[in-house]
Amino acid sequence: MKKRLFIMVEGADDVRFFGRIIKPLFAPQYDSVEIVPYACIKREKVNKFLKSVGLMKSDYIFVADIDSEHSVRDKKQILYHRFSNVDGGSVVVVIMEIESWYYAGITGAVAQELGIAEMPSTDELTKEDFNARIPRRFDSRIDFMFEILKSFSLETADRKNQSFHFFVNRYRIYKSPEAYTAR
Repeated sequence: MKKRLFIMVEGADDVRFFGRIIKPLFAPQYDSVEIVPYACIKREKVNKFLKSVGLMKSDYIFVADIDSEHSVRDKKQILYHRFSNVDGGSVVVVIMEIESWYYAGITGAVAQELGIAEMPSTDELTKEDFNARIPRRFDSRIDFMFEILKSFSLETADRKNQSFHFFVNRYRIYKSPEAYTAR
């Protein structure tokens, strides 16, 4: 039986990020890795899908932005209420929003190349902050996001965003260089 992974994400920006950065990291462990945007799907269909993933004995990761919630626990409670079939152990909360993970992967050299400020931490970066940092030479935020993904640094993102660090370590899909030398 083939082993499958479904990564449930909110929207198009998440699909882009997870497709380009995260899916290749999981690919060696699975026969199939599929990214499913759930925000535009009715709640009942998402619940049925989650149930069917369990029946297929496949794995899933359910990703959600923390948004305006005060804690990861609060966000998970909202998700449990909204999606009765979601397993808490499969939930990953992005702090603040997926844009913070994009920006976390920008190295100092790339920031200089793009003409933007480098940030030591992106834990507090919101969608609005991200949008305000887009250089004028880009036609759209999507163009800017694609440019970031071209030179995205896992090592830099691991260091600059705590929820990204939690995610890659939780699923053992990336180890920081320090982890290899800390023996």
